[in-house]
Amino acid sequence: MEDTLAPEQFQGSAIDHINVSVSDIDKSLDFYERALNAIGVLKVLDVPGDEKESRPRMVGFGFENKPYFWLVEAGTVDPNLHVAFNVGSRNLVRRFFEAAEKAGGQVKLEPAVHPEYHEHYYAAFVHDPDGVNVEAVCHLDDQDGVAFAEQQGQAVAGKS
Repeated sequence: MEDTLAPEQFQGSAIDHINVSVSDIDKSLDFYERALNAIGVLKVLDVPGDEKESRPRMVGFGFENKPYFWLVEAGTVDPNLHVAFNVGSRNLVRRFFEAAEKAGGQVKLEPAVHPEYHEHYYAAFVHDPDGVNVEAVCHLDDQDGVAFAEQQGQAVAGKS
């Protein structure tokens, strides 16, 4: 079955990218740069708006030169929007939460296990400047998360 996606063909999702409308792109950019940098997601592209082409300014975040999370200066924000970033350790969930809170995010749920999803679902939730619910989640148990983070060369709290 060549026409179907096998798990090894993508990492976690078949979604290539998502656009999030924001009311004030500079304010949102400040928040997201600080919050997402804590988990290794970086600003990789800033496309200026073009009134002639009716194109708003767009800023893409991702890895290397591949943006997958876009902020779009559009003014209309979906109040029910929820975006979750999958991370490889519980330590990264905590780093995201601390950075997002320092960047002005409003705390929705502090880092914790959420067994209503599954026994290892460890996540933190904050609202961005427009009220979008932004989450960092680790699906690994604490030991698997530490091993994964160390394998990726990421700092692990309490380890030297």
